[in-house]
This record gives sequence, structure tokens and C-alpha cells, in this order.
Amino acid sequence: MRRGRGLGVIAIVLVLAYAAWRHLGMSLGVVGEGLHNAVVFFHDAWPPSWDVLGVAMEGLVATLEIAFLGTLIGTVVSLPLAVLAARNLFWVGVSGPVRALFAAVRVIPSILWAILFVIIMGPGAPAGVLAIAFYTIGFLGKFQYEAIEGLPRITLETAQTMGLPKWEQVRYVVLPESGNHLVSHLLFMFEYNVRASTIIGVVGAGGIGFALNNYLRFLQYDAVLMILLVMYATVLVIDGASMRIRRRFQEDPDLGRPRWRDVFMPTTRQAVR
Repeated sequence: MRRGRGLGVIAIVLVLAYAAWRHLGMSLGVVGEGLHNAVVFFHDAWPPSWDVLGVAMEGLVATLEIAFLGTLIGTVVSLPLAVLAARNLFWVGVSGPVRALFAAVRVIPSILWAILFVIIMGPGAPAGVLAIAFYTIGFLGKFQYEAIEGLPRITLETAQTMGLPKWEQVRYVVLPESGNHLVSHLLFMFEYNVRASTIIGVVGAGGIGFALNNYLRFLQYDAVLMILLVMYATVLVIDGASMRIRRRFQEDPDLGRPRWRDVFMPTTRQAVR
């Protein structure tokens, strides 16, 4: 019986995949042409241009600054709102509208926020910072109120029984008890925002993506490859450092000491987590 259901599910997935393939105009010819263009690109891009390394590093610094400021601003705004959105702290008349606000902000991708702020403020890093900040508010706020709602019920009931006002419950119970998760989510959000800051630069929101877009427009593929390599190395370093920091806030002692090779080749045990 289970085998029959499993085969039925596989058949449905295959039918849907075939329908999507046809509807999107996919074909082996299109894929083959794309592979040919990829070979041409890497042929023209190799070796990478070391002449643009200075430009790449300057853009990288701007990208990290955009991600840092955007994450910081987004965190400062989202955390108080996340407290109001937690249903174990406030009734639905308060938490509901705040959750709707988070959903409304979250539904717009970071690149669309960037386009909006570039239109309003003009090209440059300030538009990128605000785009990352708004995107952070939507996603980090959801992570935060879910972490707060994950607190054991007995913890809050004890604080309420003691007659603590709401702000003292948040200050002395909620934030300390959920602090490990909040810090872990913050570090994850910063990792993500570094990548997002690279992408939004393509639409004029500053950072290394702005330089990448310029080199692409003038078909300077060797410069493009150098920028991609710089971005790749930066992401690896941030992922590894963030992984080590996050492990310090994990309550599971069996996680063990993180290794840099886990950034390149995660083990099966790590992937399950």
C-alpha cells in the first residue's frame, strides 16, 4: 500500500516537472547552448584580472558596511516589534497586526527594496543600507517572535505569578532565556545580508555588486571573475567565523568543536542539524 502511494507521488512529481519544462520552453538545445556560452565565458575570463583587485576590495568593504549597518538597524527595529508579536506575551489584537506588518515587509525581496530606495534616494550605499534594514525587519522579526514563543510556558507563568509587569518579564525573563536563539538568528541574518548586499549593488545600491555590474556591461569578464573570486572567499570566511561564533551559543554539548573544512564539505551529521 505504501509502495503504491510512493509510486503515485513520484508519478505526479514527474508529470508536473514535465509540464513545467514544456511550459517554460526548456529543451536540451537551450541547455546545450547555455553550456557552450559558459565555456566561452570562462575562456575569456581566465586568467582573472589582478588589476581590478583594488576596486574589488573597495567595493567589498562597502558591501560589508552596508550589510552591517542594515542588519544593525533592522535588529534594533525588529526586536521590540517581535516582542509585541509574540502571542505568549500579548493577545491577538496586538500580536496580529504586528505579524501582518512583518509579513508585508517580508513579502518584498531585498532587490525590490533596493530598487525602491534607489528611486527615492538615488544610487548609492544609503539606498542599500535601508533596503537591507527593511528586509532584515521582515525576516529577523519572524525568527525573533518564534524564538520568544518557543520559551517553556512554566517560565513565563512563574514570572507572571510573581506579579512582574510586562516590561520586566521581557527584560529579565524573555530576553535572557531566548538570548541564544536570538544571537544565532542575528548572525545568520548578517551572513545572508552580506550576500544580499552584493546582489542589490547590481541595481545601483552600492557595494561590490555595483562594480560587478559595470564590468559585465562592458564585457570585461576577467574583471568579473576576479570580483566573483573575492566574493566567494569573503563568503567562506564569514560562514566559517559565524559558524564558530554560533556554536558558542548552542546548548547542545555534543555539537563539538567546529572545523573550517565543514564550510567546504559539511558532514552528514552537520547537515542533519
